[in-house]
Amino acid sequence: MVMEIGQLFDDARTYNSYEDRPVAPDLLRELYDHVKWGPTAANTCPARFVFVTSAGAKALLGECVSAGNVAKVASAPVTVIVAGDSRFYDEMPKLFPSRDYQSVFAGKDALIADMLARNVPLQGAYMIIAARALGLDCGPMSGFDADRLNAAFFPDGRWQANFICALGYGREDSLFPRNPRLDFEDACRIV
Repeated sequence: MVMEIGQLFDDARTYNSYEDRPVAPDLLRELYDHVKWGPTAANTCPARFVFVTSAGAKALLGECVSAGNVAKVASAPVTVIVAGDSRFYDEMPKLFPSRDYQSVFAGKDALIADMLARNVPLQGAYMIIAARALGLDCGPMSGFDADRLNAAFFPDGRWQANFICALGYGREDSLFPRNPRLDFEDACRIV
């Protein structure tokens, strides 16, 4: 499938409500199979994706989101918790076998935090673009109580939520008027 870049960016929108149509688990697997190839620093791949689909998990997640996001999460067939694994380096012998990156990161909290801060949102952005390319609509959001969500879904503390993203087939009537974006001259420099 070849998509126009406009379908991924210019024409893509953030949906607030979704059709009552499931997203097949095989499509979620396909989504991750594309996302995993996006580059990360030292191939750390620190993001973890929790696809919330069951009624019980959706209800639990609904208790953790801001009031303005409850309906969005409830209507979405899937809401993804994009989290960072604080022990991502345990996978480094598999992910970068030619170098001992496990010892580079182990016990170095500031370095771990830096890798998570840079690479988890990056992998989450790959997920949004891949989801759009696969025909899914997205509703990324940060309006949630992170402590409550982490306690509910990651009680051992190893994974920590970065953001959440509704996935499904968006309802056109849920779109807000599109806000403007900055022009090149306002946001960019060529030096």
